[in-house]
Amino acid sequence: MFFSLVFATIFTRFYGLVWGGGFFFHPDENNMATALSGLSISSLHPHFFAYGQFPLYLGYLILKLLGQDNSFTNSIIVLRLLSAVFSSLSVYIFYLISKRFTIRPFIPTLFFIFTPGLIQLSHFGTTESLLILVFLSNIYLAFKLSSSSYPGRLYLLAAVISGIGIATKISALFFILPIVIVSLKRPVHLIIFTLLSLSFSFLLSPYNLLAKSEFISSMRYETQVATGKMDVFYTTQFKDTIPYLFQFTHIFPYISGLPIFILFFFGLIRKSYIINHKSMILLLPVLLYVLYFGQLYTKWTRFMSPVFFIFPLVAGILIAKVGSRLLRFILVVICIVPGFYFMNLYFFADTRITSDQWLRQNVSSSQTVMSESGNVVNLPSADYYHDFYNHDQDKLLDNLSAAEYIVVPSRRVFKNGIMPTYYEKLFSGELGFTLVKEFRPNTDFLLDPELAEETWSVFDRPTVRLYKRYEEAIR
Repeated sequence: MFFSLVFATIFTRFYGLVWGGGFFFHPDENNMATALSGLSISSLHPHFFAYGQFPLYLGYLILKLLGQDNSFTNSIIVLRLLSAVFSSLSVYIFYLISKRFTIRPFIPTLFFIFTPGLIQLSHFGTTESLLILVFLSNIYLAFKLSSSSYPGRLYLLAAVISGIGIATKISALFFILPIVIVSLKRPVHLIIFTLLSLSFSFLLSPYNLLAKSEFISSMRYETQVATGKMDVFYTTQFKDTIPYLFQFTHIFPYISGLPIFILFFFGLIRKSYIINHKSMILLLPVLLYVLYFGQLYTKWTRFMSPVFFIFPLVAGILIAKVGSRLLRFILVVICIVPGFYFMNLYFFADTRITSDQWLRQNVSSSQTVMSESGNVVNLPSADYYHDFYNHDQDKLLDNLSAAEYIVVPSRRVFKNGIMPTYYEKLFSGELGFTLVKEFRPNTDFLLDPELAEETWSVFDRPTVRLYKRYEEAIR
């Protein structure tokens, strides 16, 4: 059984890492790769502080050891490889944690492996997989510390791991909570652990201090965006949303898969399976994390990613308690179906690539194709697109007469409430255009991906819509 978990981990984490057909559509991934590609032996200043320097330096070191340059494309690939590795290591730590709650850790671990959101994050060259690993590792070490009479080495290891987390993202300060909880009766150890964690974080992300003014400026900007004090178009999707309810309706059902999400609540109802004195080391940090980040104005999926593991854990513990082997087997199969379904993403070409191929085969270069930007990277056929993304819908409506085709490359702009009159008229046919082709990914089990928070569908598998002018409608 253990080897089947290893195989499933390798398959779900490493297969399809080159998704996108040579185009890189994830904004955070692009930003990190840009910073990494700018590093050199003579200058390790990242000029980028949305994330810390540790993952950038690690990626740079690996490329140099492999004899590769840190070009933008190589930077993307090494960042994705690191994500897959960190996600794979998380599977092992999760397995060790599961053993503390059930004699059948195989089941929750299988659920963890096939959790769609964790598969997706392992294919993004971003920091989420590393942060999940840090949080899980600290939880596991906290369990070990709670029963250790000689905790010195464990505290040192926890300090190194926590330092890596903080050097990756400042919000990883939350991940020391499991260690804090088990160290309240060891104040000296706690103080030393905290000081060591901060010291390691400064060593691994030195420009947070060396370029303090840039770092503070970046943190101020990120905080203003996160709290809604700074208005940017891609955060308007969160306007008037209800804290916590949004995450439980637009994030968690999608990333966990509907069966695991539903069973999670049954697991909480059967609280004797999961809620006890021992499990507070795990549940209390998760709860505090959700309470803080759940109330922010911007409710991006990545803000919640460190707690994704709680859904397969609780659901898996519940199913492991089912007495009937047949029923247990059926429930396990149902729970991993969404993960298998999600893997379709890596077996077929990106919807932006297939839509581009259709355009090239069916539209001549003399015809005017209008599209929007604001989607990180335009479609490959942008060489004959006329980009109209300017937020001036009155001007846009006045200048559509030249267009013969309109491309809507994802839900990102219209779901953020940008130019609502224009999109309402386009979708209803009032502008004289009709939908001729829709490229919709077959990756979600029972749920419409466009109803989720945009991270779930915009960056790696958007629905692309192509509209064509029909003359009868505008006479």
